Amino acid sequence: MKDCVLIKSFPNGIALHLDADVPFEQLLEEVAYKFSEARSFFGRASMALSIEGRQVSGPEEIRIVDAVRKNSDLNLICLVGKDDATNKNYIKALTHMEKKLSGGDDGQFFKGSLKNKEVLETENSIIILGDVYPGSAVISAKNIIILGGLYGEAYAGGSGQPDAFIAALEMEPERIKIGDFKYKPTAKQSKWGIRPKVQPKIAYVKNGKITFDMLTKDLLSEF
Repeated sequence: MKDCVLIKSFPNGIALHLDADVPFEQLLEEVAYKFSEARSFFGRASMALSIEGRQVSGPEEIRIVDAVRKNSDLNLICLVGKDDATNKNYIKALTHMEKKLSGGDDGQFFKGSLKNKEVLETENSIIILGDVYPGSAVISAKNIIILGGLYGEAYAGGSGQPDAFIAALEMEPERIKIGDFKYKPTAKQSKWGIRPKVQPKIAYVKNGKITFDMLTKDLLSEF
């Protein structure tokens, strides 16, 4: 019987090949088992992870990454997609934030959009390569950067850190919380009709309230 989960290791990453015909729950158990068996082999390396062989949804990606983390000592810094179109905004922001996160802030990447009331929660700073749709939420004990639109909810500084921030290429949130400070738009924002030019924004706490500023590399470097 062929293996339903195959792990291929490269110098800077891991390719996880999943059988397209096996039920997802069975695959998840096999992923946990194989990474547990290979824990000493991989050690504490920082790796990028790609998922191949079958289409997986956003929540399934999260469960796979969680299974790998719980059954190994790996630091997964990026979930790599093979069919994503290159976006210049992503490259610029990632280059800057990769340097920032490598300076000591434990961070992670998530490829994909959160929709249909999905919730992504982490103890680390996180960069989302996608959108956060209305009804969905991202929760981080540290900082949140969304390389897409924030239309749902975002909670940063979950451990009560008022110096955390939330940044997005398009900022139209349903609700934001940074540390113990909350923000909710007074009027419902329309997704239709004439829209202003999209400008990246950053939300942070200043003078006891959440403030929104246009996002620049110089401003981001202050955090």
